Amino acid sequence: MGGLRKPFLLLALLAVALVVALELGSSLLTGGGDAGGALLAGARDLGVDVGEVGRISEPSGRGTGYLALIDVVALWTTGLFCLSLLLTERVQGRVQGVATLVFAVLLILASLVLLVTVFVELTVMVSLFLAVPFGTLAYLALWGFFPVGEASLLLGLVLTLKLVWAGLLLLAQPRFLQNKGLVLLALTTLVCTVVLELLHRLVPVILVSILDDVGALVFAVVALVWGLVLLVGSVPAIVKAVRATGVRRGGT
Repeated sequence: MGGLRKPFLLLALLAVALVVALELGSSLLTGGGDAGGALLAGARDLGVDVGEVGRISEPSGRGTGYLALIDVVALWTTGLFCLSLLLTERVQGRVQGVATLVFAVLLILASLVLLVTVFVELTVMVSLFLAVPFGTLAYLALWGFFPVGEASLLLGLVLTLKLVWAGLLLLAQPRFLQNKGLVLLALTTLVCTVVLELLHRLVPVILVSILDDVGALVFAVVALVWGLVLLVGSVPAIVKAVRATGVRRGGT
């Protein structure tokens, strides 16, 4: 960590923390708009009279929120880099392995739970959409009018902050580029963000919620893989710390 530029590293931590905060708050920042008029138009296209329609809200979607499962790994990794500014190398070696193990287990559990959740919702979505006409109308009322524009603005901001995060890490220490795991993590989160935006633009608006859930499903799997990688990677650090402790005790 020699030659580390601390201000840039701290700014990188702030940038990725904002990314995670925006993604976790995406359900509050997007969706909720009135989609009643769009529902009536869709019903007319299907030749069905639904009568009076109350307020139907646009769904916020799961894709952007599920990106946080991946980006929390970037936040954790950057936080560990910042931890080196406060702790000695020996103390950090003891803490990092155990802390990463706990974090990996929690990430795996969260990814599994959310994976099952989005899979069930996706199954219901597809089943309703194919059950013409009344199932389709039920689908439209719940998920048929995705706020593509609002989601695009949020994803654009998130992508910009991720690029800032990556750039600040390089400014803090150019040798971070030699860290293959970090580079792969950065590429993973950037690609996933772009893919989600493409999914939102790929189909008509009434089908966007389905592809958004497909994206969320993929992100949960990706996060699960990263959790396993962290879990396996934490074991050598724990073993090394235990051996070092044993050697010091034997010496005394």
